[in-house]
Amino acid sequence: MKLTSVISIFTAFTLLTGCSSSQKLDTLKPEPDDASPLIYDINPSFINLPITIKLTDIENQTNAVLNGLIYEDNTIDDDDIEMKIWKQAPIKIQNDPSNPDKKLKTILPLKANIKYRIGTKKLGVELYDVREFNLNGTITLSSEAALTNWKLTTKTEFKSIEWSESPTMNVFGKNMPITYLINPAISIFKNKLEKKIDEAIEKSMDFKPNVLQAVEKICTPFQMSDTYESWLRIVPIEIYSTNAKLKNDSFLLDMGMKCNMETIVGKQPESKFNANKIVLKPVSKIPNQISANIAAISSYVDASKIMTKNFAGQEFGSGGKKVTVKNVSIWHKNGKMVIALDVLGSINGTLYLNGFPQYNPQSKEIYFDKLDYVLDTKSKLMRTANWLAQGYVLRKMEESCRYSIQTNLEEGKKNMAGYLKNYSPMPGVFVNGKMEDIQFDKIQLTNQAIIAFIKINGTVNVSVNGLK
Repeated sequence: MKLTSVISIFTAFTLLTGCSSSQKLDTLKPEPDDASPLIYDINPSFINLPITIKLTDIENQTNAVLNGLIYEDNTIDDDDIEMKIWKQAPIKIQNDPSNPDKKLKTILPLKANIKYRIGTKKLGVELYDVREFNLNGTITLSSEAALTNWKLTTKTEFKSIEWSESPTMNVFGKNMPITYLINPAISIFKNKLEKKIDEAIEKSMDFKPNVLQAVEKICTPFQMSDTYESWLRIVPIEIYSTNAKLKNDSFLLDMGMKCNMETIVGKQPESKFNANKIVLKPVSKIPNQISANIAAISSYVDASKIMTKNFAGQEFGSGGKKVTVKNVSIWHKNGKMVIALDVLGSINGTLYLNGFPQYNPQSKEIYFDKLDYVLDTKSKLMRTANWLAQGYVLRKMEESCRYSIQTNLEEGKKNMAGYLKNYSPMPGVFVNGKMEDIQFDKIQLTNQAIIAFIKINGTVNVSVNGLK
C-alpha cells in the first residue's frame, strides 16, 4: 500500500473519531488569592423593646415575696422597740389617684404586735416600763418608682391606716382599747414598713433575666427562605432604657437594642448572643422609626451551589456543538470573581471566567460585570472550540451566572411578615413591626464570601408583657 493511501486512511479515521467523541479541554486554573478575612464593617441597627409590666404582675410578685410574718424585730435594747408584723390578706397595688402617672398606691392589710420600752437608766439602775400594743388594720402607702440596674425600685411613704379593730394595749393581762394613744405613735413602725415594701418590690421586680431570655430568643437565627437557604441573625451590642412610666394599669418601660443584623446564606449559623456582654444604658428617648442595616453574607460554597442550580437543564452552543454545565465553583482573585464551569458535551473540561460582582436594582440580583473567559481559557478555546468562545454563547452563559441575594430577602420579607405579626418566641414576649423598601448599599469581597450590605427602613417592636 502506498504511503499516501495510509495517510488518507489515517486522516479519515482521525476525522471520524474526532466527530464521534468529545474534545478534552485542558485549561489552567486561576488559583484563589487571599482576600481580607471574613471581618466586615456594618452600621448597627436598632430594635425597639418596649417592656409592659402589669400592676397585677407587680402585685403577684410582691405577694409571693411578702407572706405571713413579713417583719420581725426581737431586740428591744437597740431602739426600745420589739415588733412583729403579719400580712393578713393579699397586698393590693394600684395607681395612686394623687399622682396616677408617677406613683403606686399599696394597700397592706396587717396585724402587728409591738413592744415599746419607755424609761431611763440612772446611776446603774434601770427604770423601764414595756408597753405591748396589738394592731389590726389596713395600711395605705404611696411609692415613687424608678429603674435602677435592671430593677424596679420604689421610694415608699406611709399615708394612712384604717383600723379593722380598735388598737389595744396589754394592761395587767387584758387588752385595753388605746386608739386615742396609738394614732399619733404610728411613726414607731411606719419607717420599717416603708423599707420592707421597697425591699420586696426591688427583690421581686428584677426583670433582667426575663428581658435577657427574650433577647436570647430573638437573637436565635431563624430561617427566612428554604429556597435560598437564608437565615436572619441578630447580634446584640447594647440595650438602652428610658425612665419607667405609669399608664393606666401598667408600667411602661421603653427599651431599645443596638444590634447588628446579618442575613446568611447556607446552613443554619450559630447564635452570637452573650448575656455577659450586654450593657444597660439610660437614655431620654427611644426612636420609633429605625433603619435596619443588614449584611447579606453568601459564602462562595453556597453561592456556587445555587448558581449550579441556575444552569440545570440548559445547553450552550450552536448547531450540533453543545455543552451542558454540570457544576459551578466561584472564588476571589485580584478583586474579581472567578467562575469555574465544569462542562460536558462537545467539549469536556473546565471553563474559567472572571468579572466584577455588581448589583442590579431592577432584577434585584448580584451579577458579574465585564464577564469574560480568563486569558488561558480564551486562548485554548480559540484554538480548539472557537464556537464556544463566541460572544453570544458567553452572554447566554452570563445569564445564569447570577446570584440573587435580594430575591431571598424579598421572600424573606414574606416569611418575616409572620415573624412581625404578634410572633411569640416565648410566653409573654411578642414581636411586631413592619418592613418597607429594601435599599442596596454596597458589595464587599472576602476570601470566603460575597457580602452585600442592605438597608431596610421600618420598625421592629419586641414587647415583654409581664414577668413570669
